[in-house]
Amino acid sequence: MSVQRSNIGNWFRSGTPWIWLNAAAVSASLIMVVGLLGLIAVRGLVHFWPNALVEFDYVQPNGETLHVIGEIQDSEIVPRARIEASGVDVPGTAVEVKRLLIKTGNRDHLGLDFRWLVEPLVQDRRMPRELIAVERYEWGNFYGYLQAVKENGQVVAQGDAAWQALQARLARAGELQHRIEAIEKGRIGDVNYAMEQLRLKQRRLELEGRDTPENLAAIEAERARLDADYKVLQQQLGDLYRQLRRDSFTATIMDGREVEVPLAKVVRAYRPNAMHLGDKIGFYFAKLWEFVSDEPREANTEGGIFPAIFGTVTMVILMSVFVTPFGVIAAVYLREYAKQGPLTRTIRIAVNNLAGVPSIVYGVFGLGFFVYFLGGSIDDLFFPEAQPAPTFGTPGLFWASLTLALLTLPVVIVATEEGLSRIPKSIREGSLALGATKAETLWRTVLPMASPAMMTGLILAVARAAGEVAPLMLVGVVKLAPSLPVDGNPPFVHLERKFMHLGFHIYDVGFQSPNVEAARPLVYATALLLVLVIVVLNLAAIAIRNRLREQFKSFDQG
Repeated sequence: MSVQRSNIGNWFRSGTPWIWLNAAAVSASLIMVVGLLGLIAVRGLVHFWPNALVEFDYVQPNGETLHVIGEIQDSEIVPRARIEASGVDVPGTAVEVKRLLIKTGNRDHLGLDFRWLVEPLVQDRRMPRELIAVERYEWGNFYGYLQAVKENGQVVAQGDAAWQALQARLARAGELQHRIEAIEKGRIGDVNYAMEQLRLKQRRLELEGRDTPENLAAIEAERARLDADYKVLQQQLGDLYRQLRRDSFTATIMDGREVEVPLAKVVRAYRPNAMHLGDKIGFYFAKLWEFVSDEPREANTEGGIFPAIFGTVTMVILMSVFVTPFGVIAAVYLREYAKQGPLTRTIRIAVNNLAGVPSIVYGVFGLGFFVYFLGGSIDDLFFPEAQPAPTFGTPGLFWASLTLALLTLPVVIVATEEGLSRIPKSIREGSLALGATKAETLWRTVLPMASPAMMTGLILAVARAAGEVAPLMLVGVVKLAPSLPVDGNPPFVHLERKFMHLGFHIYDVGFQSPNVEAARPLVYATALLLVLVIVVLNLAAIAIRNRLREQFKSFDQG
């Protein structure tokens, strides 16, 4: 017995149990992370698949039969007592009952587009091939039986010919929508931007006392030209809208009513029960592409999230540009030039403590210092003609990037200092012995060798910055940005503009949306995309770090 106790004691003293314990903890963490990502991926990616439409009769608690058409979105098993407590008599003796979440759509006609129904009360379930699903710009999806296609109120196709006529006229409506969007967001947007710049130019001339008759006449001539262009565009827009309002279709919905839907409000129409596997795969990837490349609709619960992707990536890149030089310079000073003593140790402790400050505090600081103080000063100096409307004195992309650069600065400083400390002293002494100055040694030898550590700090900074939401809510992010920070109007990059962010988009759609059931799949899909964006940014930084590490490996070995 004593020999066994001695062996166990030796085993513990060898440290082997702690190695296995660490390995088990890391493995469990990896399994949980992979499981969470898998759950997000499944819940998010299934959102784009065209679900079958079901039709059935449902016996309500009052005994009446409800005719239901819709998609089965989800299901759950609940105790029978819970269902009966709500006043619903469930046939059979099962202890647990299955409930179905049915997306019935047609919110503008039925009041709500999701219903929980008890499966044992569902009767005569079927999936007719003629049922159509219609995505609309407003009021969510529409489900029903297509009856006829109309042009200017007159029926032009009905019965079996109505479906082909509907698809042809939808293609025409889509082309008109694209032309309208190009005029509204492109050409009219350019005219409005030029008009605003002209107004600011006139105001600046007045402030500087250079509002001579000649200068004002030139501005008026330019304004008259822009007004003429605007009237022409408005006329073109009116013609396009009249053409777009020409067509409509009628369909019978689940309560038996026949309703008319203008094609101007329709994104696409499809018959999921009549689609074969190839059609469904094509539809799936078309929806997926729309999700990553289009703009949001319906209070962000429909459409795409391209502005949020663009805003997130742009903000992270700007943050990296700001934080890297500041972090490296601070680390080089602390490690290479500052006299090591109590003051330096105090500064290092302060830097480490900054990493633990709640991110919302950085947001409050960014709002007060960057936006109100620095932004207000910049407006006073460079944009007096625009006041009292702020230019940089309001939350925007530039201030959000600077705030996150400040938030991630401790990470870059600590990582860079760690890299500088690992460079052998002999490297520095050899360089100095060959006649190089300290600055030359630092620039040509020390910093390149420490560059992998800098990239490690940058990777950690990118991972944290891309996922932060709280400070951004104060310094620049919005629910829906009217335009991107980059466009064709000089100076082409508008860092003062507000922007959309994937993290805030998840918060807004998941917790602020009036239609939670409709928004839930979009939350999973956006979360998956945010993870992918962070992974791509990190992989790019890791590839650069590995290349640098290989380049200077011989120095480390030496």
